[in-house]
Amino acid sequence: MTFDVTSFDVTLADVQAAAARIAGKVRRTPTYHSAGLSERLGVETWVKVESLQLGGSFKVRGCYNKLMGLSEAELQRGVVTVSGGNHAIAVSLVARAVGTRALVLMPKATPALNIRLTEQAGGQVELCEDSVAAFAKADEYAAQGMTHVHSYDDPAIIAGHGTLGLELAADAGGRLDHVFLSVGGGGFSAGVGAALKGLDPAVRLHGVETEGATTMTQALAAGEPVAIRPTSIARTLGAPFATKRTMAAARQFLDEIIVVPDADAVRELVWVLQNGRVLLEPAAACVVAAALARKDSFRPGERVCLVLCGSNVALEDIAGWRTTFGV
Repeated sequence: MTFDVTSFDVTLADVQAAAARIAGKVRRTPTYHSAGLSERLGVETWVKVESLQLGGSFKVRGCYNKLMGLSEAELQRGVVTVSGGNHAIAVSLVARAVGTRALVLMPKATPALNIRLTEQAGGQVELCEDSVAAFAKADEYAAQGMTHVHSYDDPAIIAGHGTLGLELAADAGGRLDHVFLSVGGGGFSAGVGAALKGLDPAVRLHGVETEGATTMTQALAAGEPVAIRPTSIARTLGAPFATKRTMAAARQFLDEIIVVPDADAVRELVWVLQNGRVLLEPAAACVVAAALARKDSFRPGERVCLVLCGSNVALEDIAGWRTTFGV
């Protein structure tokens, strides 16, 4: 599902309205100075530890903003979504909190951990052949009256995600010169970009993808959404396509998109766990690798922030990746 959006349609005011709507529903996750990363990067470095958010990722922000805007009739008919990752968990958690039913359509290849976490959060899981089949099925359920909650191509979802940017700007103790954040389908970077660039147009936003999950890079190169079959271990970055809306946001807000190897994401996942005592999934750890790749471009006195967006990862997967990549 795509929309004919030639210019991005979520503003700083939309993000601020979302912040007021979801206040008290989500955690204000920590933003703090990291001595270890500052030493490695050679400049003052801060982290936004969104991996400690409810549901293990930023996704509850957008889901609360979306579902709290539904009518009583819409809530009674329930919501349907397509996701094999963090959005699935978040929709399920928020749906239960607001008193509606969540049907989650997942590709058969979805990791067992994500299925279990989604069901524990209250979602009803239906497995589909792949994401293409899942989106087709979602359209069928929507035609029957359920509300389709798209994981990234929805202004309410995007505005909710942007509330992280407001917190970051308020809590980082001064102006930020560079912010590194992950890019999957592009809804997260769109919302955070609207917030941070709306507050300070001079801040440089560095989007980060992993090799094998270059959804946005390929779309921007082609000038239109491109369907991909992701192969990266950073599964939550593996959106099957970007959309015209999220592409417009990427063009407007992102100064660049850095693509890092899976091995580098795993290496930094292990470093952050051992040195920062924070568990990250590869889709979050990749921003550390990207910042290190740009280390030589930072100027003395600049301030950098890394957004650590999620922590839903199985420990046995980490063990397997360490063996595979020799980390």
